[in-house]
Amino acid sequence: MTTGLGSAMQSIPLQGGSPPSRAFTAMVVDDHPVIRESMVARLRLLGATEVVEAATLGEARARARHSGPRELCLLDLGLPDGSGLDLLADLRAAGWQHLVVLSAADDPYSVRAAFVAGAQGYLLKSASPLVLADGVRRVLDGAVYADPSVASLLAAGLRGGPLDSGVRELSGREVEVLRLVADGQSNKQIGGLLGLSALTVKSHLARIARKLGTGDRAEMVAMTMRAGAIR
Repeated sequence: MTTGLGSAMQSIPLQGGSPPSRAFTAMVVDDHPVIRESMVARLRLLGATEVVEAATLGEARARARHSGPRELCLLDLGLPDGSGLDLLADLRAAGWQHLVVLSAADDPYSVRAAFVAGAQGYLLKSASPLVLADGVRRVLDGAVYADPSVASLLAAGLRGGPLDSGVRELSGREVEVLRLVADGQSNKQIGGLLGLSALTVKSHLARIARKLGTGDRAEMVAMTMRAGAIR
């Protein structure tokens, strides 16, 4: 999803409204250097006076501890050493006020999980520079923003019907666990990939079973796939 984004963001001028009325500080968290570089440049155009970068969950946590809360964090959900959903929760608890996800995931469940974890904005990496700038600007101004391409999907995912009501109750972490179950991973393997103990994975699966009304792994995966939460 990174192809062309960096060059496009550098070449298209800021339009579609004025930048925030005050300067701000920010952190960009993404494991792709081109994305980080492009977003740092875009945030500086929007008024950022200082932007720190992180490529992993661990690095972002260290940067956050060192600098304290900044006014904006722009982060990806898929990080090499864990989920950006965990980082959202950590930053929210630490007092960060403006959290925006920049992700390639355009399914309603990823979007919903991000907002539940504390995000105020959800942007797609495939979005135009103008949409990216507008979304960041609105969040900095105190609004909640979802990329136009996923807003209708998010609404559909939240409405749902009785057959997928249990799936809609799944957290972002629980969906991640089910994705790995669908790949045939054992509890130990899932724990290794997500940085969790096998016991914690078992606890996640028990909660999933209660929400979906079945403890059969194949049936849990099938229900979640039918609802569109995993593919």
